[in-house]
Amino acid sequence: MRALRRLTVRAALPEALLPLAPLVMNLRWSWHPETRDLFESVDPDLWVSCGNDPVRVLGEVSAERLAALAGDRKFLRRLSDVTDDLQDYLDAPHWYQSLGPDAPASIAYFSAEFGITEVLPQYSGGLGILAGDHLKAASDLGVPLIGVGLLYRAGYFSQGLSADGWQLEHYPALDPHGLPVKLMRDAEGNAVVITVPLPEGRTLHAHVWRAQVGRVALLLLDSDIEENTPAERGVTDRLYGGGEDHRLRQEMLLGIGGVRAVRAHCALTGTPQPEVFHANEGHAGFQGIERIRELTESHGLSFAEALQAVRGGTVFTTHTPVPAGIDRFPRALVERYFAGFGVGVHDLLPLGAEEDPTKFNMAHLGLRLGQRANGVSELHGHVSRDMFGHLWPGFDSDDVPISSITNGVHAATWTARELVELGTQTSSQGDPVDVAGPVRFDQVDRIGAGELWATRRVLRARLVDEVRRRVRETALSRGASEVEVGWTDSVFDPDVLTVGFARRVPSYKRLTLMLKDPARLKALLLDPERPIQLVIAGKSHPADDGGKQLIQQMVKFADDPEIRHRIAFLPGYDIGMARYLYWGCDVWLNNPLRPLEACGTSGMKSALNGGLNLSIKDGWWDEWFDGQNGWAIPTADGVEDPDRRDDVEAAAIYELLDRQVLPRFYETDRDGVPTRWVEMVKHTLAALGPKVLASRMVADYVQQLYVPAAGSARALAEGGYRVAREQAAWRSHLLANWGSVRVAHVEATGVGDTPEIGSTLDLRAEVELPGLVPGDVEVQAAYGRVDDTDGLHEVTAVPMAHEATEGSRHWFAATIPLERTGAFGYTVRVLPSSPGLATPAELGVVTTA
Repeated sequence: MRALRRLTVRAALPEALLPLAPLVMNLRWSWHPETRDLFESVDPDLWVSCGNDPVRVLGEVSAERLAALAGDRKFLRRLSDVTDDLQDYLDAPHWYQSLGPDAPASIAYFSAEFGITEVLPQYSGGLGILAGDHLKAASDLGVPLIGVGLLYRAGYFSQGLSADGWQLEHYPALDPHGLPVKLMRDAEGNAVVITVPLPEGRTLHAHVWRAQVGRVALLLLDSDIEENTPAERGVTDRLYGGGEDHRLRQEMLLGIGGVRAVRAHCALTGTPQPEVFHANEGHAGFQGIERIRELTESHGLSFAEALQAVRGGTVFTTHTPVPAGIDRFPRALVERYFAGFGVGVHDLLPLGAEEDPTKFNMAHLGLRLGQRANGVSELHGHVSRDMFGHLWPGFDSDDVPISSITNGVHAATWTARELVELGTQTSSQGDPVDVAGPVRFDQVDRIGAGELWATRRVLRARLVDEVRRRVRETALSRGASEVEVGWTDSVFDPDVLTVGFARRVPSYKRLTLMLKDPARLKALLLDPERPIQLVIAGKSHPADDGGKQLIQQMVKFADDPEIRHRIAFLPGYDIGMARYLYWGCDVWLNNPLRPLEACGTSGMKSALNGGLNLSIKDGWWDEWFDGQNGWAIPTADGVEDPDRRDDVEAAAIYELLDRQVLPRFYETDRDGVPTRWVEMVKHTLAALGPKVLASRMVADYVQQLYVPAAGSARALAEGGYRVAREQAAWRSHLLANWGSVRVAHVEATGVGDTPEIGSTLDLRAEVELPGLVPGDVEVQAAYGRVDDTDGLHEVTAVPMAHEATEGSRHWFAATIPLERTGAFGYTVRVLPSSPGLATPAELGVVTTA
């Protein structure tokens, strides 16, 4: 029989232990070692059997044990200390509080997934882990963020393996009452219900669960409630499940329902309503549509005026390096779902328009709704500007208004405690979260090579123990008997170079690239003097049979009795497993097909633990590899045959391992310390460590995007949105007249037939502006190196001064320096100009001579 409903029954806490309740409900315990120690001491055996989940521990601990703890003075003193420490953390001002009144009072951060802890499995991979680290770092910095997501009753999925190595998916039912979340209730104690309209007069209802992530509230919407029909109850069944109709309803609930949940949360808690709305990928794009509807109904704004106001306070982050990774819905489906919503479908559909007129593109929606947009590494910024450049026709790639902020990782979550206590993240400048500007972990220089190496050996041995445990469990789950799994007791060796590879398994990440030459890989694994061992993990999307075939291929290779003590594929990849991998691996392997890795943060987490990266120069590694923090795998970028490219790059991996990585690891001094290896480890910890911090990333978001967005939002809201109305009217007028703008003539004087470096060139341009005035535009002189086809490169653009007017004709002038030798070129271009624009390219129009 199946249970009709699942619930969690807990023992009542004695009065002396009541402070445990707020401790367990604040997810700071997921990155605070002392709090985790306290929960472990409640019942050490139960802590292990519950998978280090304090919510389960308190749910299953006996009343007798609680009574004993209530009389244990030592435990009560520890409980008091940890409780006081949390309160100090929540109350003390941090970096953000020093920024003054320009900083937004509140920011809403929307994401389809959040990876906070394995105890709250609401993530599938890097996007969710990044979102979770964003919230944690925001909490550490004091940033007043409100996270918004969905509560998936089956999470993503739990991964297993069949006897023949095929990925199996299990969807365990999650009881919110057994998770570290609380139901949002109104002043009368009733559950708050959020509604989203659906076609045919139906309504989607949702409860809101709140997880507390340090200082940050994370709101998670749940449709599995009695008010819904069975179809609507299943909207939040699982992450990235179902067909187009199902996904569209999920994204409507996330965006539209998410805004409504934020409004309710702020009203109930007295939190300021957000000034900035940050959409982390296109899944949350409909949050802007809901805010437009609010303004048209509450302030009588037109769609164009409301759009202007909403754009000013919206930030959009794209994580997608390929068009295939973008959510695209049938236009007709969007039209059906939004008919009668409150925003005209004829206004909505152009926001998601793309080349295919039958599709509605969520990334395009995000870019058109966000006045500020960014990619997640420098290289990804370039890729995004190329990929979405067609939305700004006439602009060179460098001028497309998509910036970049390179991702980071939350050090306290991912760094081994032993390394932190050793001083690897200590700076003479003070606490990194309170330092403005670059930080260096200079305490690393004072750690002895032998001491650091001994700590790395401890962490590697811990990983080996975990690998053995998991390999044994996996063998039994795949059908082996107890008498057949004795070999698992000796898999892996705590003194062998350990290489890690763990991530999602789409084709571009090339899980099986290392298998291109099986004989050579075997030779590396079995080398009698300098062996390597490989630990591999990753999940394929349930609908991706190609990815599952790659996993099966890897599992079959690792099943070979000759090498299974040196290579293991571990199913069930999650945050809990990942920590052991990041702590214990000496080398982190990453071999995506460049440039398809937007950022990739797993190597960052390894680096914080002294791991050295062996990676294709893609994502973050492209900008931060310095020759001393690991190895860059050469890429065969010009090779069009994908199989040949894989062959070339796989051979490069084998060669680097054989000629550079292995000799450096196994070459030791008289004390058994590989001094050159440890030098690389120390350099990585000291110089790269501060760069990869999520606190650096969030500070960049605050300074580069959130503060400017808040300024725009405030300006547009002035006078009951008078400024938004004026800007919308100006924009409409300018675009209506732009087709007549023309650079009629450009005259250059000041140099002779043989211009020399150090001289100057005087430019004078005649520009026709029918219907417009000089203040509506900026006329620029653009100059730089010129190629054989007269294309300009390394362009510098300077504004030209207005000199004279005759009717609709205007003259502008500038002087440009000749600062380098070689082929030189220039042109004149006209761009829109207004204080309300974040960039001259924002409106997507330009006129060039």
